[in-house]
Amino acid sequence: MEKIDKLDLKILSIISANARIPFKDVAAECGVSRAAIHQRVQRLIEMGVIVGSAYEVNPKTLGFNTCTYVGIRLEKGSMYKAVVKELKKISEIVECHFTTGPYTMLTKLYSRDNEHLMDLLNNKIQQIPGVISTETLISLDQSIKRDIPIEQIRLKNISLEEEE
Repeated sequence: MEKIDKLDLKILSIISANARIPFKDVAAECGVSRAAIHQRVQRLIEMGVIVGSAYEVNPKTLGFNTCTYVGIRLEKGSMYKAVVKELKKISEIVECHFTTGPYTMLTKLYSRDNEHLMDLLNNKIQQIPGVISTETLISLDQSIKRDIPIEQIRLKNISLEEEE
């Protein structure tokens, strides 16, 4: 695995705070050329450090007013892959995690209202073979949403290289 240095971390900190910032502005802030920033970002993408690039859509503006976490218990943990295959067919589900604790899986979904949520639970999720029960937690407000704190990463804590 290639190494990451302090310049890479600075670039990550800048672009994670504002993904739309032009490379010329990142270059100016880092004191290097725009080409150097472009090469560094490409390398970070190839290394899997930077994944994806997308605009974030506010579900409420599209009529999806209820954010819900659904804990799912399965007959057997080994059914996870088959259940995930079915959950992927439910477009309202935006996240799915295989977990420890009281649930085999934890999903996050958006629904228009409580009636829509009830339909998703009763007629879709609970109808999947292997699902034995669900527990629903409705989010009233999202107070924190952020990426990992790049500025707090210490070079010695991960496979990084000190800048020379």
